[in-house]
Amino acid sequence: MVLLRQFTLAISAAVAALGSLLFIGWNYFYRRRLPVCEPGPRRPAVRQVCRERQVLVLGLDGAGKSSVLRCLSGAGVSRGCGPTWGFNTVCVNILGCQLHFLEIGGSVNLRTYWTQYLQSAHVLVYVVDSADRERLPLAKAELHRLMAADSQLPLVVLGNKQDRRAALRAPELQEALSLDAVGDERKCFLLAVQLDWDGMELPRSLRELQELLLQLLSPR
Repeated sequence: MVLLRQFTLAISAAVAALGSLLFIGWNYFYRRRLPVCEPGPRRPAVRQVCRERQVLVLGLDGAGKSSVLRCLSGAGVSRGCGPTWGFNTVCVNILGCQLHFLEIGGSVNLRTYWTQYLQSAHVLVYVVDSADRERLPLAKAELHRLMAADSQLPLVVLGNKQDRRAALRAPELQEALSLDAVGDERKCFLLAVQLDWDGMELPRSLRELQELLLQLLSPR
C-alpha cells in the first residue's frame, strides 16, 4: 500500500509539472515576436480588421480539434490524426488578420489546466463531437466550467462530425449543451460543421467560422 501510494503521488506530481510547463511554454511563445503567417486567399475587404488575435481551441479528446485546425490552415483532413498531447498552434491570415489558434489537448489530465489559458484569449472555440452522445454530458460540464471561469469571453461552439448518422443537429446540440443558459453579457454562437474537404475549397461551415471570427475580432 505504501509503494502504491508513493507511485500515485509521483504520477500526480508529474501531471502537475506537465501542465505548468505547457502554460509557461505557451506564455513564452505568445509574448515573443510571433511569426508572420502565410497569406490566405485574397477576398474583398469589407472593413478594417484586427492585426493579431489569439483563438483558444478546446474540447474533449477525439472531438476533432486538430482536424478543424488542419483544414483552416489548408493542410486538409488527416484520417489517422491522433489526440493532441500538450498543445498545438496554427497561424492563419485572413484579410490581414493574423489568427493564432492555440489548441490544448482534451485528455482528462490536460483539462485541469484549460482555465489558465482563458485570460490571454480573444475568442474561445469549443469543439464538440456531435455524434458522441455518451460523452455529451461531460462535454457540457467542461464547457460550463470554462464559462464560469470567464463570463465575457466570446464563445463559438462547433458541433463537429455532422456527417455521422448519430450526430445531433444544431437545435438538439443547443439543448443538450444548455446554451440557452448563457448570459447576455457573452457573445455565443453555435455552428454545425463537417470536414468534407476536397482539397480545393474549405467546407462551407469552416468558411462561416472564418467570417464569424473576423466579425468578433474586428475593431468596432
